[in-house]
Amino acid sequence: MQIRPLVGVIACRREVEGHPAHMVTDKYLSALREYGLEPVILPVWSDVDPQAAGALLDRLDGLVLTGSYTNVLPSRYGAERAPENTRDDVHRDEAAMVWVPLALERSLPLLGICRGFQELNVAFGGSLHQAVQKVPGMLDHREPEGTKEEQYAPVHDLEIQPGGRLAELYGENQARVNSLHQQGVDRLGEGLRIEALAPDGLVEAFSVANAPSFTLAVQWHPEWMPKQHPLYDAIFKGFAEACSKA
Repeated sequence: MQIRPLVGVIACRREVEGHPAHMVTDKYLSALREYGLEPVILPVWSDVDPQAAGALLDRLDGLVLTGSYTNVLPSRYGAERAPENTRDDVHRDEAAMVWVPLALERSLPLLGICRGFQELNVAFGGSLHQAVQKVPGMLDHREPEGTKEEQYAPVHDLEIQPGGRLAELYGENQARVNSLHQQGVDRLGEGLRIEALAPDGLVEAFSVANAPSFTLAVQWHPEWMPKQHPLYDAIFKGFAEACSKA
């Protein structure tokens, strides 16, 4: 029997029926399984031990930082909280900020999605707009109302930068993507390479410039029906291939 590559998926810490819970939305797990990967949920605690975290990552073939309704604590990038920023997950923040450099040290394939994209930017010293819709010249990137199909439908163009990892995976310089986020990159972290831009100039994807393995972060949600969207499909195929070689 073929052993599937084991991919760690960061959990969110939320209260369920009055108790703290570590949870991941099914769409991320299902997408990984669809591409031949075996996802395992990684709990998050605020007292992460780097040595234990490193030992955990040594057992994995890849790491995914998912999207979430919560946001990275603004104090982590030197900002005051904006009124629109109302949901935190300090346990997840702590775990992500420990895991990211350890994963890169191990050349572990890494995929960041939405909140995970923002976590990676902060981990590299970048900062975030807490309410993109209030920034002059920027689009409103929040999800539209309606059914899940309407919320996750492609809504704006994407300009893929030439010569990068995303262009290599997809082979085209234009695409359309969904948009379900309020926050976005303000200052890009040091050592990150822009891979794609929205029509308003907002960074929609970046990679770690000198990473020897697959390291890609996207602001949209490619995990939603990826087989139906060539760009999303290319991202998961590339990540799965990298994990199989880890």
